[in-house]
Amino acid sequence: MRNSIANVALSAAFAFIVAVAAPSIATAQEAEDDTAVSSFTLENGLDVVVIPDHRAPVATHMLWYKVGSADEEPGKSGIAHFFEHLMFKGTSTYPSGEFSAAIAAVGGSENAFTSYDFTAYYQQIAPSELPDMMRFEADRMRNLVLSEENIETERQVVLEERRQRTDNVPSSILSEELNATLYQNHPYGIPVIGWQQEIEGLTHDDLKSFYDRFYTPNNAVLVVAGDVNADAVRAMAEETYGKIARGPDLPPRARPMEPDQKTTRDVTFRDPRVTVPNLSINWYVPSARRAEKGEFEALAILSEVLGEGLRSRLYQELVVKQGIASSAGSYLQGAAYDYSALVVYGEPRGGADLETVEAALVAQIDKIRNEGITPEELETARTKILRDQIFMRDSQVRSANLFGAVLATGGKVEDITGLPERLEAVTVEAVQAAARRYLDMDHAVKGYLLPQEGDRS
Repeated sequence: MRNSIANVALSAAFAFIVAVAAPSIATAQEAEDDTAVSSFTLENGLDVVVIPDHRAPVATHMLWYKVGSADEEPGKSGIAHFFEHLMFKGTSTYPSGEFSAAIAAVGGSENAFTSYDFTAYYQQIAPSELPDMMRFEADRMRNLVLSEENIETERQVVLEERRQRTDNVPSSILSEELNATLYQNHPYGIPVIGWQQEIEGLTHDDLKSFYDRFYTPNNAVLVVAGDVNADAVRAMAEETYGKIARGPDLPPRARPMEPDQKTTRDVTFRDPRVTVPNLSINWYVPSARRAEKGEFEALAILSEVLGEGLRSRLYQELVVKQGIASSAGSYLQGAAYDYSALVVYGEPRGGADLETVEAALVAQIDKIRNEGITPEELETARTKILRDQIFMRDSQVRSANLFGAVLATGGKVEDITGLPERLEAVTVEAVQAAARRYLDMDHAVKGYLLPQEGDRS
């Protein structure tokens, strides 16, 4: 749905891109066959990636803008997501609804999403429809009509979305407060959808300035996956996107950084709609882009062994052996431009209470910090991460997502290769060092979602 917000709590597997079982990576000029992933840049600065997949006559056309909620000016929260809505309104060339109608008429589908670091729009259609998709998408890059009527209509839609997805959902309320606590200074602490009072205060001038600044070809990445070839995509892109003038060069994405986090913080939310309590333990950790060499790969292995999947330590110990939890695990939010989070979570089962589950989670964290992991666990985790990536390659949309997210957060196509070698370089000592450095309970932010009455049981 086009009012969706991308979930940035991505697993470690999603944060990685792998060349295993994928076509080779090459520039368009170097590609010697019709299966190589290729990349090139138009004269106006638009980066283009082509991912051939000839198994079915389908194509995915995805345009990413290198702007998300973390790039908003103070006091203007929600403008990136608000603008995602406005992009589905009419342009000076095509009336409102014509783009969507054209997609529906050929049996295609469309979607869009906003995250902290990017905004993306995509369509899935037959390859023969790609020229029209590019024509429509290129048109709304510069010719959007920002009328007061459209702005007010979509403002109410966004506010209703916030009420439904955040204000009326206990877990979402807690998540919003947890982020605001974990990130003391960085804009990742501000919700992607924005604060209600700031959404209400966004003006026509705010939106027009945002559009003129960020919606330019040199601040965008086009990813085309499916039954296509690089030469044809390049010709179509030059005929459509290539005619748009380059925008002003944007300065580096300089954002406030976090101070050293020195305290444990607890965030508790009680609500009568909560019937089963749960908790999470959150740590501030570097993303793939911000980590020291080899450090993020060690964190990915750490999260995999600790709590990702049915064979992980947390699931096996709390759910299978002790039977005190209905769920227990971890995930690493690695796909970010700046620092992100590693999260451990659990929910009690039967007669167990939340304090018992928390103690068991902490015991497993302490064990991995004090004793590390085994060589067998390391090898299993490596294999699982690579296997997960192979399965992801089976979906055009997910492949396009993987490439787009890397380029939209400061990476290059060349950065996508080399994962097997980077994982192979991780040692059990490196994983334990990462656990000791980052999984410090004295620096954790704990979140408790509880019923209205009673203790943590």
